[in-house]
Amino acid sequence: MTLLVYAGAALAEIAGCFAFWAWLRLDKTPWWIVPGMGSLALFASLLTLVPSDAAGRAYAAYGGVYIVASILWLWIAEGARPDRWDIAGGAVCLAGAALILFGPRA
Repeated sequence: MTLLVYAGAALAEIAGCFAFWAWLRLDKTPWWIVPGMGSLALFASLLTLVPSDAAGRAYAAYGGVYIVASILWLWIAEGARPDRWDIAGGAVCLAGAALILFGPRA
């Protein structure tokens, strides 16, 4: 379930940020901000569903998932195929995220 929450949060955050990118860098209408803000609010609310005793730990682990989701966005939405360094870096980030979230605690 945690992975699904993180995947949904990543999609919502990237879509929300992309809405601002589209407005400011791609000369789209400012109306792109409306769904972008809704998407960013969804992102924030989804992170509250992560089973963690500390918000900072949930956010830190999310960082690795966000990086991998951004690489997927690069490939799927922008048509730029990730290279071996993108993939290796994403794998390292996911491993770090797993350590942060699921590591044994005293």
